[in-house]
Amino acid sequence: MKIGDKVRFLSEVGGGIVKGFQGKDIVLVEDADGFDIPMPMRECVVIDTDDYNMKRKAAPAPSKAEGPAKPMKPEMPAVQRQPETRGGDMLNVMLAFVPEDVKAISSTSFEAYLVNDSNYYLYYTYLSAEGKAWKVRSHGLVDPNTKLFLEDFAKDVLNEMERVAVQFIAFKDGKTFAMKPAVSVELRIDTVKFYKLHTFRESDFFEEPALVYDIVTNDVPVKQVYVSAEDIQVALLQKKEVEKPRSQPIVKRSSSNGIIEIDLHINELLDDAHGMSNSEILNYQLDKFREVMEKYKGKREQKIVFIHGKGDGVLRKALLDELKRKYNTCRYQDASFQEYGFGATLVTIR
Repeated sequence: MKIGDKVRFLSEVGGGIVKGFQGKDIVLVEDADGFDIPMPMRECVVIDTDDYNMKRKAAPAPSKAEGPAKPMKPEMPAVQRQPETRGGDMLNVMLAFVPEDVKAISSTSFEAYLVNDSNYYLYYTYLSAEGKAWKVRSHGLVDPNTKLFLEDFAKDVLNEMERVAVQFIAFKDGKTFAMKPAVSVELRIDTVKFYKLHTFRESDFFEEPALVYDIVTNDVPVKQVYVSAEDIQVALLQKKEVEKPRSQPIVKRSSSNGIIEIDLHINELLDDAHGMSNSEILNYQLDKFREVMEKYKGKREQKIVFIHGKGDGVLRKALLDELKRKYNTCRYQDASFQEYGFGATLVTIR
């Protein structure tokens, strides 16, 4: 049993998707309503496994010793129909690096993967820069809703990977589909992170901690982060000192009825969130939520309204997960619609 597997319960009605584990015997199962339910492993049976954990080998880059390839009649690769997932018609593609031995981070080798979280096949090319030229490290076809093993490498080749690029075109086999533009994204890889254990984190796609770079998020390619030396020099001449974002105190407004209001919108927490990824913003908001909960967890019957906004519901779901796991004695409900609309949660300390 692993993250992403679909399970049903043996002793009661229900089931869902495996989202994580608590200790050796408890599995967290997300039900149809989006709630994580802790359940003993012996009470769950796998009914559908997750293709993300199937390791697929990519086509290697052509070797210099082989010389030029002989002309051959082009053939379409054989593709097998994969079951489509709900929401999978939006492209979400990531480049991920996984340490082979996370306990020996100073000396371990790494594996590179291309994660295709969509219902599309991808013809891809994975490259690294050599000065102003580029070298193909891997190319081939990625099936829908799978991750593809690209290569493994030791730390002595990290200098070759400071600039990498991923290019691909997306299509569906044997059916009509919405055409997607060709994608070409260049990334600047911070090789120092490969020596730091905390930079490798849990994800939905790997059982081991991984360093994940977004390539396309919800059909939108990430902004290219490589900056040339000339651009840096111009920027330094225009502005000698770049101010770091200042953390603002959490916004708290005590109303006459004693309810504390905490606004978790990132623009209320930071002067400037420019350059932060979505996951970094979410983690910052959750840290502020935990800070408030720890401060007031001993004050029984204290009511706190966390204003998270309606949005796409990611922050709200993360807050509810934290309440269920860490503060399960507290009561929580939607805050007053008249005062906050649909974008706030009321927590009562118990």
